Amino acid sequence: MQTIHSIKELQACLSEAKNAGKSVGLVPTMGALHEGHASLVRRSVKENDVTVVSIFLNPTQFNDPKDLERYPRTLASDCKLLEQCGAQIAFAPSVSEMYPEPDTRSFSYPPTDSVMEGARRPGHFNGVCQIVSKLFMITEPDRAYFGEKDFQQICVIRRMVADLGFKMDIVPCPVIREASGLAMSSRNGLLTPDEKVLAANIYRVMKESLSLGLSVRETEAWVTDTLNAIEGLEVEYYSIVNGETLAEVNSWDDAPHIVGCITVYCGHTPIRLIDHIRYK
Repeated sequence: MQTIHSIKELQACLSEAKNAGKSVGLVPTMGALHEGHASLVRRSVKENDVTVVSIFLNPTQFNDPKDLERYPRTLASDCKLLEQCGAQIAFAPSVSEMYPEPDTRSFSYPPTDSVMEGARRPGHFNGVCQIVSKLFMITEPDRAYFGEKDFQQICVIRRMVADLGFKMDIVPCPVIREASGLAMSSRNGLLTPDEKVLAANIYRVMKESLSLGLSVRETEAWVTDTLNAIEGLEVEYYSIVNGETLAEVNSWDDAPHIVGCITVYCGHTPIRLIDHIRYK
C-alpha cells in the first residue's frame, strides 16, 4: 500500500490506473479507523480495482474547536489497518495541501442540511460538502463509500452530488455495531469502559421503541425521556423523519421510509454520540 501526502502525486497515480482501464473506489475518512471503516474499505476493495482511503481531519466541518482538538489522531495504526484490508492507497494530506487558500464556497440543501445536526452545528455540513467535493474532484472515483451511521451526512452528500453533477455512485454501507449494540465510532475511543456500557443504552432504547405502537410524537418523547432517566446520558435531540428528505413526519403514513435520528451526550466529559434506527 502506498501512503501519499500530495494531491499531485495522488492524481498521477490514479491517472495511470484509469488509463489502464481500472475502476477507482474512494473511502473518505477523518482517521481513527475502526471496524466500521474497515467494512467500507473491504467492500470497495471487492468492487473496484483500486481503493483510495483518505485520512484527513477536516477543520472546516468542526464548529467547536475543542471537539476538533480532542478528535483521535492515529495515522500509523490507521495505515496498518488499511493495508490489512487490501487498500492500495492511503491519502493523508496536510491542511495546507487541501486548503492552500480559505474555501469560501457555500452549499445549501434544505431541509436536508438545515435540520438535526445542521441546526445544532452551524457550518458543519457546509464543511462536509467542501471537503467531500474536493476529494471527488481530486480522485474522480467510480464509487464513493460512506457509513450509514452518519445517516444525515449521506443524504446531504447525495444532494451535493446531484447539484454539482458528479458522475459516480454513492454507496451507503450498514452501521457496524459492537456486541452491545453501540454503533462503532471514532469517538468511542474517548469513552471509558463504564461509559461505553452506558452508551449501549442508546441503541437498546431506540430498538425497544420499534414495538411500542405509539404515535410519532409519543415515540420521540418516550425515547428521549427513557434515555434522559439514565444517569450519564443526555439527549440533545431525537427526531423521527422522512428517510430521504429528512423532513419531520407527523404520522407513520407520511413517508415510505421513516428513520429516527438521535444525538446523545454520554459521560462526564461528555462525548457527543450519534445513531439512527429505521422504522419503515
